[in-house]
Amino acid sequence: MLVNLSDVLTTADKTEDVTATLEMETYDCRLGTYKVVRKDPVSLHISNTGNGKAHVKVKTFVTLLMSCDRCLRDVEHAFDLSFSIDVHAPSEEIDEDADENIYMEGYQLNVESLISKEMLMNWPLKVLCKSDCKGICKICGKDLNLGQCDCDTFVPDPRMAAIKDIFNANNKEV
Repeated sequence: MLVNLSDVLTTADKTEDVTATLEMETYDCRLGTYKVVRKDPVSLHISNTGNGKAHVKVKTFVTLLMSCDRCLRDVEHAFDLSFSIDVHAPSEEIDEDADENIYMEGYQLNVESLISKEMLMNWPLKVLCKSDCKGICKICGKDLNLGQCDCDTFVPDPRMAAIKDIFNANNKEV
């Protein structure tokens, strides 16, 4: 969604409160595509800071459907976003801070790309269905949260391999 900022950018000391709706049904990034389960309206408080510049305070709440990193169950992860950004009117000069103005399309603020970037910046390192998730069996793939499987999960200590070889060699000589 685009929000027109021309009034605020051109009028000194002007402030404006805007409520925008998120139109995204899925969140697409390099990590994958995630379904948006909940999206609250985006609250924007825009204030002129002089010389065609504005300070934008953004607040919203978005919930995505993600996979648990251990057991692969679907998990809802909430993003409670509250941040601010400075934007400025388009100019013909090449700006040193052009990366800060990537959300502007002329005099309009692209709210979707602003929220998308902020969600990526707040992306969790690990998504778990519960803090003590046991994951899946490495052999058969059973969800260990539902119960144990009958797979042999014994892993011998590699430091004892030389001693095991000695015992195996002694058994053959006797």
